Formats: sequence, structure tokens, C-alpha cells
Amino acid sequence: MNDETVLVTGAAGFIGSHVAARLVAAGRRVVGVDNLSPYYDPALKEARLRQLADRSSFRFVKLDLADRVAVAALFASESFPYVVHLAAQAGVRHSLQDPHAYVDANLQGVVNVLEGCRHHGCKHLVFASSSSVYGANTRLPFRTSDNVDHPVSLYAASKKSNELMAHAYAHLFNVPATGLRFFTVYGPWGRPDMAMWIFADAINRGQPIRLFNHGKMRRDFTYVDDAVEAVVRILDRPAEPDPSWSGDQPSPSRSAAPWRIYNIGNNQPVELMDVVALLEKCLGKTTQHDLVPMQPGDVPATFADIDDLIRDIGFRPATPIAEGITRFVAWYRDYHSL
Repeated sequence: MNDETVLVTGAAGFIGSHVAARLVAAGRRVVGVDNLSPYYDPALKEARLRQLADRSSFRFVKLDLADRVAVAALFASESFPYVVHLAAQAGVRHSLQDPHAYVDANLQGVVNVLEGCRHHGCKHLVFASSSSVYGANTRLPFRTSDNVDHPVSLYAASKKSNELMAHAYAHLFNVPATGLRFFTVYGPWGRPDMAMWIFADAINRGQPIRLFNHGKMRRDFTYVDDAVEAVVRILDRPAEPDPSWSGDQPSPSRSAAPWRIYNIGNNQPVELMDVVALLEKCLGKTTQHDLVPMQPGDVPATFADIDDLIRDIGFRPATPIAEGITRFVAWYRDYHSL
């Protein structure tokens, strides 16, 4: 890993705070950006940032990436050779209630970052996509070579749009860009709107847990340390054009431009019922399970094919779900002083 400065957007977020901490620990200078959105309690985001407060090589800038003038000024003040773009309006379900938030953060914010990379010599842009882009696809495991033209939520559509926008900039302006389709990342400092935290809260409080699709949901849960390891390994391997790429038979995950897509998943889908059982065991409590139908925008299963990641990067996420949940619960207890 080299020592050039990295801009990490979404640095107060779940994955972003972990990536920033890992880069700083490895000797990189990091500028972290976040708007501290109230989508969930900003106090959690501020607590994540406090973990980095005493690091002289970390600087935080509160900034909304949808603000074109502010983003342009940031890039003009300090050219960033490496950018890890993790900021986004997250959440499939919330996109049904507040679609404009996704346009502002996930479309306008992304083009502002791309413009900064274009005009200021970015050597590599690594950006977050999502397993949600696979949408109505039911063939498992999900492969980066699969068609992803049938999103089932606006959130998924916005993340697919990010991939397309990054490809356009790679093609037109030679901005090397690598997109990472994260699969249900969980762990310490996670998000309170995600299943792992929601289930832990319900179990701790003795409240019923709603399990959609009558408990038959399966997710490729990926421990946060594995996701971060993938990010930092990929960061110093800028995307390159694929000389074998052909417009006659175009591969969806590579290009004649310096652009690539990878799945970041554990390659081991787990039923949510099993996750609940592991959480109950770790917390030493049980609670009622309410089995309910699927909800709009959701999919019954996710499962990452990671052959490309293993071949190109030499890494595969491998933290077992039981080990990851044990670590998450230990953090959860400490954070809530249980």
C-alpha cells in the first residue's frame, strides 16, 4: 500500500468509517467527507468519527456531495489521487418513501464526485454499488456477468446508474473506476436500519421480530472486516482496460475502458431464521417470530459469485457467520452498556 492521500466519502458511515480507520492504520493520509444525514441517528455517526479523532493523518470535512460548488471546491483545494466513494442514501425500503433523497445523494452526488476525479487527476476511483442491482434476477449465485437491467427498487436503480455513470467517465476521460457490489455487510458500528441490528434490538427488548417471506429469506451476509479488506486491496490496483473485451459480445463487468465490477460477498447465503437463532444464543434471550409476506422492493435471496475477485485480487471473504455475529454482539453490548 502506498502513502498517497485518499478521499473517503461517507466516512461517518458504517463501511466508510471502517475503511478510513484501516487506511489510517496502514499509514495513509485520509480526508473523510460526510454530511451526517439524519436518515438514522447522527450520534452514531459522530461516535464512529470519534474513533478517528486522535489520528493526525485523518481530517474530517462535513460536506453534502449533492452541493456541486462545495464538492468542486474540495477537489480544487486538494487533488486526491485515490477516491473511495462510499457515501450514499442507503436503504431499499426507504426509497419507496423518499425517492428524491436517492436522486440527490446517489445521482447528483456521484456525478459531482466523478467531475472532481475527472478534473483533478484521480488515479483510481473505487465506488460502492450493491447486490440490489441484481433485482429480478433469480439465477443463483449472482454473477457479475449477469444482466442487471431489472431493478425492483429505486435504490437498486440508482446503484446501477452509478456503475453506468462511472463507465462513461472511464471511457470518455480515462478515470479508472472499480465498482463493488456489497452483499449485506454487517458487524461492529453497523447500521440500525439493517437486519442484524434490528433483530438484536428486538431480542434485547423482548419484542417480536418480523421475518419477511415467511422466514424464508436468505442473505449472503458479509462481515465488515472482509469488505474492508477487499476495498483496500482493490484501491491500489487501478482498473485497466480489458484487451479481450469485445463490443460484439460485451461483458457486463469489464470494458475496453479502465472500469471493473466485483461482487463483495461471503459466498455463503444464510437463512434469516438461522441468523436470529445465532443472535438469540449470543444475547441469551429469545423472542417471538412473526412470519409475514414479502414486501415491495425486496428479493428472496442473495448469493455472490466471487470467482473474479479471487482470480484478480487473490482474496475471498471468509468470516463464518457465527464468528461475525459473536463479534457484532460483543460490540453491541458494549455500545449499549448492556
